[in-house]
Amino acid sequence: MNKRKDDLNKYIEKALKRNSSLKERFEKADQAWDIAFQISNLREKVGLTQKQLADLVGTKQSNIARLESADYTSYTQKTLEKIAKALKARVEVKVVPLDSPKSAQI
Repeated sequence: MNKRKDDLNKYIEKALKRNSSLKERFEKADQAWDIAFQISNLREKVGLTQKQLADLVGTKQSNIARLESADYTSYTQKTLEKIAKALKARVEVKVVPLDSPKSAQI
């Protein structure tokens, strides 16, 4: 990692410690990015366009594009399950204690 990136990471870390509201917004944004990228990457891996996936799910291409947008957070479990089924995948939800590392599970 380069020096600028190290400095930026340190700055962000300090800012998040000082402002819990900012920390919550970053965590929510991180989750949205994760979901968007998972859908997009899996769709591309199975060789589908957004339009083809939309047809399989019974929705419009613009709705798939919205789901693949990192700033979209209004998806429902039902929608995610339809997407997963069309991609021959499954949805997993993890609930972790707030004081645990991100990858820890209960």
